[in-house]
Amino acid sequence: MPIATPEVYNEMLDRAKAGKFAYPAINVTSTQTLHAALRGFAEAESDGIVQISTGGAEFLGGQYAKEMVTGSVALAEFAHIVAEKYPVTVALHTDHCPKDKLDGYVRPLLAVSEERVKAGGNPLFQSHMWDGSAETLADNLAIAQELLARAAAAKIILEVEITPTGGEEDGVSHEINDSLYTTVDDAIRTVEALGLGEKGRYLLAASFGNVHGVYKPGNVVLRPELLKELSDGVAAKYGKVSPFDFVFHGGSGSTEQEIATALENGVVKMNLDTDTQYAFTRPVADHMFRNYDGVLKVDGEVGSKKTYDPRTWGKLAEASMAARVTEACANLRSTGTKIK
Repeated sequence: MPIATPEVYNEMLDRAKAGKFAYPAINVTSTQTLHAALRGFAEAESDGIVQISTGGAEFLGGQYAKEMVTGSVALAEFAHIVAEKYPVTVALHTDHCPKDKLDGYVRPLLAVSEERVKAGGNPLFQSHMWDGSAETLADNLAIAQELLARAAAAKIILEVEITPTGGEEDGVSHEINDSLYTTVDDAIRTVEALGLGEKGRYLLAASFGNVHGVYKPGNVVLRPELLKELSDGVAAKYGKVSPFDFVFHGGSGSTEQEIATALENGVVKMNLDTDTQYAFTRPVADHMFRNYDGVLKVDGEVGSKKTYDPRTWGKLAEASMAARVTEACANLRSTGTKIK
C-alpha cells in the first residue's frame, strides 16, 4: 500500500502530530523527480507527501497542450504503479491553486476522485490545496467551504492558505511585509467557516513570516511560535486542544531552530521545492561543465554519446535530489517513522 488510502493518510497525519514530526512534501515535475522523492523517503525510512503545483502540472501536460489535469492525472497514475517498489507510504497532493485556476485544476481533479469513490475505489489524490491568500478572508473561506464539502465526500483532505505567504509561487505573489502573519481572529474565523473536523479534515497553511523562493537566513523574520498563539486562541474559545494541522510553506533557508519550533507547535507537513530543484540541477550543471567537449559537438567533432545521454546525468540528478529529501526527513524528525 505505498500510495496511502484515505484512512492511512489520516493515520499518517495523526502520528506526525502526536510525535511532533512533519512529513516533507516534495514538489515534483517529472517521473524522474518523482523517483527521486520516493528514493529519498525510502532511504530515510520515512513516509511522505509528493505534490504537484499548477505550474508543475502544466509542465507535466507537455508544452504542446500544457494541460494541467492531464499532466497531474498522468503522474498520479504513474505514481500508483511505481510506488509499489518503494518500502514506504506516500500521499499524493496538489499544491497552490489560486481562484482563477480552480476550474482548470482542483475542481476537475475532485471530479475524477468523486467518480473513483462512487465506483467503490479510493481518490486519485489524497489532498488538494486551495490557495485563497490573494482573496479577502471572507471570499477565501466561502470558496473553502464549497471545496471542503466536495473533498470530504470524496475522502480527500483539503489544505487552505488563509493569509499570504510572501514571495512568488507559480504566479501567486505577495509582498514581504507585516501582512505575512496570521492573527488569532483569522484563525477563529476559519473555524467558524470550516469547523474543527466535523465538516471534513483540513490542513491549515497559516502565515508566520513565510516566504516562497530563495532567501538567506536572516532576510525574513519567521515567528513559528505564532502557531501556538493561534492554537491557544482557538482552544480558549472552542475547548479543543491543538485544533489545527499546520503546514509550513516557504521553508527554504529556515534554521533548524525555526523548524524545531514549528514542529513543537503543530506543523505536520512542510513544503520543499526550491531546495530540491537546486539539488536536482546542481550535479547536472557540474556534469555539463566538466564534460563540455562531450555533451556538445565542438569544432566539427561528434561529442560523446555516453556523456550527453540523459541517463548519465539524470542518474546524478536523481541521487542528489534524493539525498536532499533524506536530509529534509532528518530535519523534520520523520526519519525512521514509516508505518510498518
